[in-house]
Amino acid sequence: QLQLVESGGGLAQPGGSLRLSCAASGHSFSSSAMGWFRQAPGKEREFVATIIFSGGNQYYADSVKGRFTISRDNDKKMVYLQMNSLKPEDTAIYYCAADSSGLGYRRPRDYDYWGPGTQVTVSS
Repeated sequence: QLQLVESGGGLAQPGGSLRLSCAASGHSFSSSAMGWFRQAPGKEREFVATIIFSGGNQYYADSVKGRFTISRDNDKKMVYLQMNSLKPEDTAIYYCAADSSGLGYRRPRDYDYWGPGTQVTVSS
């Protein structure tokens, strides 16, 4: 079982940057794919990015490709989401999640463990 806790959210101006972190505790982190999802008010939770268990492949939603970068440190049991060129439409609660299959799917239902989320607000 994994416990996940996100940090690093806050207020950023359009065009600015934020770096989200996700700290994992428990077993099977290094064999799990890790993903970031987000949910804006009144909208469904949506896929942002995922990284497979080894860190060798990353996948992104079209809306963030070229602006966001996902990475992981298996020794520290950490996952990161570097967010650059932020837009107001990036405003949402951001969730870190773990996929025990290790393969990194895009559907929330494929993820077994979730953090409580961290708020990101992009506004001038």
